[in-house]
Amino acid sequence: MKVHELIATPNRNRKRVGRGISAGQGKTAGRGTKGQNARTGKKLRATFMGGQGALVQRIPKLPGFKSLRAPAQVVYLEQLAMFENKTADNFSLAEAGLVTTPHHTIKIIVGGELKNKVTVKVQAASKAAIEAIEKAGGTFEKIAVPIKQSSKLQKEKA
Repeated sequence: MKVHELIATPNRNRKRVGRGISAGQGKTAGRGTKGQNARTGKKLRATFMGGQGALVQRIPKLPGFKSLRAPAQVVYLEQLAMFENKTADNFSLAEAGLVTTPHHTIKIIVGGELKNKVTVKVQAASKAAIEAIEKAGGTFEKIAVPIKQSSKLQKEKA
């Protein structure tokens, strides 16, 4: 058999059901006999179960709610050691690879010890972290999240 001898019908005509007994799909037109699904005009949704409690209603729901706010990026105290006598803000932390983006909330938490004097300017820090920063001789300042400038403004400045 060769390729040109194949009998293929890629564009097959649609099946015309309910067009008489000689057409092959007459009488019940492939719907079986009687019942709600055999009737015309009524399309049932996938979750419908004949009027009894739908499956969707019987599935247990999770308690509470899911917050749409993204959690803060976390930086540990011991990671601030590389900023000795410098300022650690969103952009310097992002350049150092400690956070993924500078345009997002950053929180400093206790993890290890801080022995260097560091000026920290981020959005949040735990009480213990603030105490540890001040104990090492540094300062903590709470600032707003830096807003990302549009690409149009950046092109105009360049």
